Amino acid sequence: MNVAVMKNCRKIFFLTLVFAPVFGQSCLNPFAPELLNEHSNSDLIITEQKTPQEVLQNFRYAYIFKDSLLYSELLDSSFVFVYFDPDIGTSGQFVSWGRDLDLKTTGRMFRSFDVIDLVWNSTIYESVQETTGQITKSFNLTILTQDDDIQVAGAAVFSFRKSIGVNKWRIVKWKDESNL
Repeated sequence: MNVAVMKNCRKIFFLTLVFAPVFGQSCLNPFAPELLNEHSNSDLIITEQKTPQEVLQNFRYAYIFKDSLLYSELLDSSFVFVYFDPDIGTSGQFVSWGRDLDLKTTGRMFRSFDVIDLVWNSTIYESVQETTGQITKSFNLTILTQDDDIQVAGAAVFSFRKSIGVNKWRIVKWKDESNL
């Protein structure tokens, strides 16, 4: 080996030793999303659900990435979904279902559509106490398949409860006030 090649090999080796720890700490694993930390401002990072707003951030993440496991962690064991069906009776009726049916329905939705995009718009109402809270958000939901482009807009009224043992907020009730 000539001297010039030897010097270049040493430089590369030295640079590798110096910078390997720096590069090693900044690796990104797309299969293990990072938890939100105080220096992060992205809304597509899984949070620890320490506030109702963080629950809604995880809700959006679960919809966009069709993550049914994360979605199930958002719902309290006493969860109820409520919506108005104008086709029932002469003037319509409110319909509701519990956590198990909601998980099945949402799982089917995640599997049936190619793209799901949820955008939270403005906060219409927010009241958060020590262990309960309520937030009303306007939203736009886009659902795509090869044949369909479904646009849903409206508001969602969420009631939350803080689980004392795990210090995590969950959704107790979701009232859908959309145009669908």
